[in-house]
Amino acid sequence: MTRIRSVVRGCGSYLPAEILTNEELAKSVDTSDEWIVQRTGIRSRHLAAPGEMTSDLAIAASKAALADAGMDASEIDLIVLATSTPDNTFPASATTVQAALGIHHGFAFDLQAVCSGFVYAIAVADKFLVSGQYKRALVIGAETFSRILDWTDRTTCVLFGDGAGAVILEATEQPGDAADRGVLTTHLRSDGRHKAKLFVDGGPSSTGTVGHVRMEGREVFRHAVGMITDVIKDAYAATGESSASIDWFVPHQANRRIIDASAQKLGIPPEKVVVTVDRHGNTSAASIPLALAAARADGRIKQGDLVLLEAMGGGFTWGSALLRW
Repeated sequence: MTRIRSVVRGCGSYLPAEILTNEELAKSVDTSDEWIVQRTGIRSRHLAAPGEMTSDLAIAASKAALADAGMDASEIDLIVLATSTPDNTFPASATTVQAALGIHHGFAFDLQAVCSGFVYAIAVADKFLVSGQYKRALVIGAETFSRILDWTDRTTCVLFGDGAGAVILEATEQPGDAADRGVLTTHLRSDGRHKAKLFVDGGPSSTGTVGHVRMEGREVFRHAVGMITDVIKDAYAATGESSASIDWFVPHQANRRIIDASAQKLGIPPEKVVVTVDRHGNTSAASIPLALAAARADGRIKQGDLVLLEAMGGGFTWGSALLRW
């Protein structure tokens, strides 16, 4: 029996021109390249230029995804932009992207789940597409986290960077068996009891300011591996797949130690793990689509490959998505 699946038709990315290395960062804060690499695996990160906004990054990544898909923007029905750093409190930055792409139909909205945002956005867009309401969705993760960092706090400012990635999903009829292309299953979780472990200390309703990222790093690490593997096991149970059948594991690029520990616990060999955290740092909701675009561009991810996505973010939020490219 055939069924509708959300198939990836294209992906694209954008990174700001300015690169901040660990050595350069060590000139302004008490840290070192050795300290950062040993604890996080990060060597550099990109920073948005003055006046360069989250929507600018998202627009560039979207255009790259459309070009990769060979599609015109007019073919997009839905835009979901995952971000924690929108241009404005309102309107949604997704509508800015919509206007810039010349799309005057369908609808666009922002989604906020911090670092889990892209996985959440994939899950939401997938539901709209498989329902039959819409045909094509532009799913974006874009962040300018440099704007909410305390650059005197070495526990957080060394971790994050700016960037954007996007994918085009298209509702496509598939055979309805194990060989189906597209999004096969998604699993989302949250637990608000952990707010104090990773949050921003400001907002329109509380302080009237943007605020800065605050994090209890050891606590985040302690919870991360267990939560990540939990939703991945759910994905396996829902599809009958396993770590042995996964072609590529594309995790949220937060910390190399978390990535390695998660892959090891799941039994996924290092050669199947896509890692970009060394070059991009933690770009929050942008990290997974940036990694996807990198692995697609260099030929690693190919049509028919089984790709596992996972992320965890402040809140805590976490989730997984399993798809066949």
